[in-house]
Amino acid sequence: MDGANGADEGRERIFEALPPARGRGFARTWWGQSWLRALEDTALDPEQLKQGRKYARAGAVGAVSVRPGRVTAVVRDRDGIRRRCDVLVQRLDDAEWDRLLDVVAGEAGHVAALLDRDLPPRLAEDAAAAGVALLPGIGDLEPECDCGVWDHCLHTAAVSYQLARLLDRDPRLLLLMRGRDERSLLEEVQRRSALRAERAARPVGTAPPPGREPAGVPADEAYALGTILPPLPEAPPVPAEPGDPPSLTGGTPPAPGVDAGALEFLAARTAVAARRLLAEALAPDHADTAVPAPLTRWQDAVRLAAARPGADVVARLAAGCGRTPLELRMAVRAWEFGGLAGLAVLTEEWDPLPAERARAGERIAAAWADVRGEGDPPRLRVTRNRWTPVGTDLQLRLGRDGRWWPYRREGGRWWPAGPADRDPAAVLAEPCQASPSSTG
Repeated sequence: MDGANGADEGRERIFEALPPARGRGFARTWWGQSWLRALEDTALDPEQLKQGRKYARAGAVGAVSVRPGRVTAVVRDRDGIRRRCDVLVQRLDDAEWDRLLDVVAGEAGHVAALLDRDLPPRLAEDAAAAGVALLPGIGDLEPECDCGVWDHCLHTAAVSYQLARLLDRDPRLLLLMRGRDERSLLEEVQRRSALRAERAARPVGTAPPPGREPAGVPADEAYALGTILPPLPEAPPVPAEPGDPPSLTGGTPPAPGVDAGALEFLAARTAVAARRLLAEALAPDHADTAVPAPLTRWQDAVRLAAARPGADVVARLAAGCGRTPLELRMAVRAWEFGGLAGLAVLTEEWDPLPAERARAGERIAAAWADVRGEGDPPRLRVTRNRWTPVGTDLQLRLGRDGRWWPYRREGGRWWPAGPADRDPAAVLAEPCQASPSSTG
């Protein structure tokens, strides 16, 4: 979660204490603001809410536990006394959940949002139309605090204001408070969605095979039945930034052998890739663009390592490909200068045709004289597609696409030193650039 570490322990989620909220409101999203409106409309003592808001803003609320029907936290008084507070939330009954789940399963946009760890505001309107109030009303919140104050005291009010900040980050917490944890909710929604699709695809008047639970409809069949099935939702807009993955490093320790930090890194990179793929899919020329070949394991490891994970992740990526961390760092530098083409030149050796080899030598010699102006050009040592001016730490490599790539010797190895150019003179002019970002 954004700015809070959450540990999903079945039907309970625990969030570490949030920092003070000085200089900002308690809620920025529709769900957080709606929660505050519901709180302020149902509380009897506005002064207690006002004091609670000050406590929450000052960071007096500790870790918050959210589970079905109850929110719990410890609030620190100004005199240092710690108060255990509970806010009891009225759960939805079975009939209300049945209506709400039908509402969610019947709208493709609602299902997609839940799978994307979101909760669309329109769901509250659709639920209300089905007779289900997601947001609490009068009698739905019951405060409990060991300070002895009746109704909302400043401590339970502080917890309620802090909860608005958590709802900003994950509005699905409202569903958990109302009685359903994420896993069981998604499983039931997907089951109902699959059943709806199976019914829509089945010819009128026919029954499903006895004893077989519907398992959904293949995508090609669904598109072929476009006149029968509900219309597909509008394409989602491309978000301004990739989504933030959930935090996995707080709360319950991971199982043995599970690297929570590495999983967080992979989740973050997946969000970046998902945003890029969505942008490409919505581009006007997407239908005419060839599908790129899938990356090999080595290429994908280099792509991930270029995002600058920690040393432990780099070591795991290298070991997974049978390479050393040094080899991976060299590959990352090649990737940063030229992507797949730059990575290929790092290791690929090939033999240009004799005439092409001769022209390449002449072009390098002429470029040396034009750019360096240092008398006679040095003798060139040619090894397949690699030209090395003798007595220098520079090497030029010719790619299969006719572009020249500069390399320089560092620590006894040839390292990529800059982007490619079709003119060797341009490469010689700036033969030893720094990598686009530190290679570590």
